[in-house]
Amino acid sequence: MKKLIVLLTASILSTSAVAEETSWLDSLKSLVGLGEEKQQTIEQDTSALPSTSGLIDMLTSSLDVNSEQAAGGMGAILNYVKNNVSAEQFQQLAQSLPGAEGLVANMPDISQLSSSEGLGGLLDKASEYSDSLKSINDVKKQFEALGLTPDMISGFVSSAQSYLDTEQGQKAKQVLTDGLGQLLG
Repeated sequence: MKKLIVLLTASILSTSAVAEETSWLDSLKSLVGLGEEKQQTIEQDTSALPSTSGLIDMLTSSLDVNSEQAAGGMGAILNYVKNNVSAEQFQQLAQSLPGAEGLVANMPDISQLSSSEGLGGLLDKASEYSDSLKSINDVKKQFEALGLTPDMISGFVSSAQSYLDTEQGQKAKQVLTDGLGQLLG
């Protein structure tokens, strides 16, 4: 019985010494700045990675739109970009912003819509003769189909560029900016 008590006591003391040593070592690392800071840096790096869900969340909060409007509007803009850059460039964007193709699929179908009145009718007529005007007119119609005004396009674009303004999002931001061409000009 004495041997068992001695064995248990030695075991407890050695375990507490190891625990105390780990605690002491962690304290020293923290004091020198090696422990917690390294972990925080890793967490910051992964949180800085752009994602379509993060982009949609940011658009809904900053532009006061619902998630369907945010996804459809961003899909319309990304589709415009896709049609104005090379396939390789859009692939870079899709790799830097996973889910971009899914957003393109969320844009509303406007094939049955037409604007025969006022400026909308003039833009419809002009777009019959210019691919560039047709693309711009399509984005405008997609926004209107989502219950958004065409003047919100610039808000979507600037918010998306701001969201992608991280080290990891620079490629996607550059392709987005390159592909916007005449949409905002």
